[in-house]
Amino acid sequence: MFAKINHMAIVSSQYALSGKFYETLFGMKTGAQARPNSAVVVGDGYVGLNINPRRPSRPAGLDHFGTEVEDVETVFERMAKKYPEVKWLKRPGNRPFAGITTHDPDGNVFDLSQRDMDNRTDVYVDGDWQAERRFDHFALRTMNPEKCAEFYAEVLELAPSNREEDDENYYLTDGRITLVLMPWDIQNYAGTGITRSGPDHFGFKVESIDAFKKDMEAMSDRNPMLTAQPLDKGPEGKARRELFDRSCPIGSFQLSDVDGVLIDVSA
Repeated sequence: MFAKINHMAIVSSQYALSGKFYETLFGMKTGAQARPNSAVVVGDGYVGLNINPRRPSRPAGLDHFGTEVEDVETVFERMAKKYPEVKWLKRPGNRPFAGITTHDPDGNVFDLSQRDMDNRTDVYVDGDWQAERRFDHFALRTMNPEKCAEFYAEVLELAPSNREEDDENYYLTDGRITLVLMPWDIQNYAGTGITRSGPDHFGFKVESIDAFKKDMEAMSDRNPMLTAQPLDKGPEGKARRELFDRSCPIGSFQLSDVDGVLIDVSA
């Protein structure tokens, strides 16, 4: 593939604790060149997870995804030709996983890099190691999912994936990770707190839902600070859980990490 999704990013008020959550429950490892004073960087052997400390003005939560492409100049040419409203920005050297940051036509931000780019360094776990529990998808809620799907297909060459006839979502893949584009509609939030459009959740594939639940319970028993937050507490929580269930058909079990980031799990 011309592009691959190589990282996902969270902004967290308790980034060190979040890192331990993903290491413990999902078997992730810290990247060899990670800098813990700047952020926690863990990975499944293919996709990295950057857990960045929250700074003033930045909301906490799932923040963006990143791609590595064969040639960034080709991406720029494609954007300029059909999507002139899309701009890009070269990132400073203290962000070694992101050479460039750009966005889709709806303003959803993603990182763009190319191997051997001068302001990019590999900070994820390399080699043949692969976690048994691995990233599976990244989901965005956006105003114009069809237009954004065309953008990712044309600019990054992500391949459109199968959709059911009555499915409002659009799915694109790099051959391993699926990008899910879900329509954002304020009326979907009746009975619960309203979440802005943008990153909604990410998903993992695990060996067994039952084994995963047992490990999640054991982790909480050993260290209550690593307890996953329940999604369905109270009427508003139940409404949000129902929206999650009907919006993304990929996973069969949903949870939240220690800082409220939504996670979808499938076996």
